[in-house]
Amino acid sequence: MGKAEHLDNSYRSIHPTIEIMDSTLRDGEQTNGVSFLPHEKLVIARMLMHDVNVDRVEVASAGVSDGEKEAVSMICRYAKTIHMLHKVEVLGFVDGTKSVDWVKSCGGEVLNLLAKGSLKHCHHQLHKTPQEHIDDIKDVVEYADRMGVAVNLYLEDWSNGMKDSQEYVFEIIDALQDTSIKRYMLPDTLGVMNPLEVVSYMRKMIKRYPKLHFDFHAHNDYDMAVTNSLAAVLSGAKGLHVTVNGLGERCGNAPLSSVQVILKDHFHAHTSIHEDKLNDISQMVEGYSGIVVAANQPIIGDNVFTQVSGVHADGDRKDNLYCNALVPERFGRKREYALGKTSGRANIAKNLEELGLELTPEQTRRVTQRITELGDKKEIVTKEDLPFIVSDVLKHDAPEDKVKLVSYVVSTAYGLKPGANVKVEINGKQYEASSTGDGQYDAFVKSLRYIYRKYLNRTFPLLSNYQVTIPPGGRTDALVQTVITWRGDDGRLIRTRGLDADQTEAAIKATFKMLNIVEDEITS
Repeated sequence: MGKAEHLDNSYRSIHPTIEIMDSTLRDGEQTNGVSFLPHEKLVIARMLMHDVNVDRVEVASAGVSDGEKEAVSMICRYAKTIHMLHKVEVLGFVDGTKSVDWVKSCGGEVLNLLAKGSLKHCHHQLHKTPQEHIDDIKDVVEYADRMGVAVNLYLEDWSNGMKDSQEYVFEIIDALQDTSIKRYMLPDTLGVMNPLEVVSYMRKMIKRYPKLHFDFHAHNDYDMAVTNSLAAVLSGAKGLHVTVNGLGERCGNAPLSSVQVILKDHFHAHTSIHEDKLNDISQMVEGYSGIVVAANQPIIGDNVFTQVSGVHADGDRKDNLYCNALVPERFGRKREYALGKTSGRANIAKNLEELGLELTPEQTRRVTQRITELGDKKEIVTKEDLPFIVSDVLKHDAPEDKVKLVSYVVSTAYGLKPGANVKVEINGKQYEASSTGDGQYDAFVKSLRYIYRKYLNRTFPLLSNYQVTIPPGGRTDALVQTVITWRGDDGRLIRTRGLDADQTEAAIKATFKMLNIVEDEITS
């Protein structure tokens, strides 16, 4: 048995428990263009602690702004009511009493103290000797002890410290290991490490300080944040730092979802994470941050549980031949079978089966041919489009819409909010409403929401995602494709498509497809 295999087998027999600290609201907010409002931070923190069940959340940097103080205070008040205040952590600095007082004034109990983990940072940024820096750290820790604030210690630029100045790193920890510091957090601040280096340096830390708790904090500059995080665990680290959707400065941090599934499936480690909530927190952070998750992002991307090839769909029908441990239901999702030029009859059959439509082999062949033609034109075909394609191909009468757009006017003018006047017919009865919004489509949807709330006493599905595809080439008359994802009262997602030369009109077409799908289900 080789050395690597022996280490792997030894590790698997231990099944360690790994502490997960989420830094979306601190390090994740350092993503270019991302700034969370106080109430957004509260909502994200609540879901992370209560639903996703992370062990700890780092929610802000001390002293940044009044908005940060308001957010941290709100989070601490909430966390205290559910007996989780010890999970809330704030990044602070070696600044005497300032950071400790700031955390205390917000109602917090935990300070993540940012110290220098490399001699270069200590000399060139602080202009201090190692002993001077140690003395300053001890002053903060002793003051925090008196104020009842627990301290974890970040060793910023630890990775370069281990490469260039290991004796400095050891000098810092030698001097602090008998203080009240609870965790020593080791960042690869510039994302420069590879897994072999992580293993080497982490083992040196643990061999020298076997009684200390070490966290590892990865950055993704070389696309190795997840791999390096797992190397740290393999080497004995007890905690990992992650962010939702991998948000973070430059190339970001290790994504929560990827770290979780690899820890569980490949290392048989135990964590506290509720996997069925990973998709929900991903979508929430995507919406608040404005940073779109790539469709092929593992676990949380739109496409990761979508089979496109007809061969794969055929294998799934026969004995789940193309499934692995990452089943979508594990994450509160559902496997889909895409419709396009490579779909084949097996994909079509899977979708027809879900819709309760039965076709002969010849009819299925004709529908497949039409979908292939649409795919060649780069048009997206959703499952919701399938009944209309079937009706068109087989020359059946298309089902009559129960929800019809009678007329609408949308307007926009400089200095004024866009407005919409909408008249619709629902099950033979007409309704009319007007509204303003942040855009023409927003005003249109607000008018519909008003009609559904006032006249029908019903809720209107929530818009979950909105994607617009405009062909390149500068043609102003090109068809715009709008794909909108809606979330119904039961949590089910409905995705509809609209195609038109006008972007607002394309979105309206997608909206009315969705409304008719919902109405058909209610009245059937």
